[in-house]
Amino acid sequence: MANNILKGKRGIIFGALDSKSIAWKVAQHAHAEGAKFVLTNAPIALRMGTINELAEETGSKVIPADATSMEDLKVLYEGAMEELGGKIDFVLHSIGMSVNVRKGKAYYEQNHDWTMKGYDVSALSFHKTMQAAWELDALSEWGSVVGLSYIAAQRVFHTYNDMADNKAMLESIARSFGYHYGIRRNVRVNTISQSPTDTTAGSGVAGFDGFYRFANDLSPLGNATSDECADYCISMFSDYTRKVTMQNLFHDGGFSFTGMSETAMATYLKVMEDEKEVSDKK
Repeated sequence: MANNILKGKRGIIFGALDSKSIAWKVAQHAHAEGAKFVLTNAPIALRMGTINELAEETGSKVIPADATSMEDLKVLYEGAMEELGGKIDFVLHSIGMSVNVRKGKAYYEQNHDWTMKGYDVSALSFHKTMQAAWELDALSEWGSVVGLSYIAAQRVFHTYNDMADNKAMLESIARSFGYHYGIRRNVRVNTISQSPTDTTAGSGVAGFDGFYRFANDLSPLGNATSDECADYCISMFSDYTRKVTMQNLFHDGGFSFTGMSETAMATYLKVMEDEKEVSDKK
């Protein structure tokens, strides 16, 4: 049930590609909570997705921007402030891409030109997004910037590849820029480390179904859905979290702090029993 906790707030939402995107859900929830915002994505992503449907649903304008381009980002902020009638209160950075993952290159045999491209899109764009706002003084006092991350920044997931490095850098940027933006304008900067989520990008990682099942079995509350992640983002944009900054916030049903669950152990023991039964028959 909506409570208008974002009434009067203005935002920019990066990364809504289609209805499976977390950014798409965030836009829907922000609209329900009374916010006004612009939607943005890279021009090539806009051609691939269905963002205009979301724009119509939420009464929002779409402003194309390459998040790796400072020039594009400044045009985006200036256009958003003109469209929305003032400085920006919240920003969602929901961007990630690895050419190595797409091309099936293992971590130990990366094409480093592709690595740098992925780093620029997935992590450095977060810094550029805030630096562009900083240079234009585009964010309101007590504004909120949120980037979406994943626990592979802290733990090894064998096919997550260089995206793990990108997420680790994303979280570091949040801490460092969060300090400076906090001093300057009381702006808070955080990352949300979300459960494996069935999005267009997430499902492109090899073994995603296994990641999803393992995390769901291990988490005492189960995996967080994209709608639940959207709710969490809304809380981070709201005035209820004004003193939360420079944090990586795990939104994963408890996965990040669970060593072993009854469900996961039962599955593992069942596999062992089946192996023993097969071995005894030989």
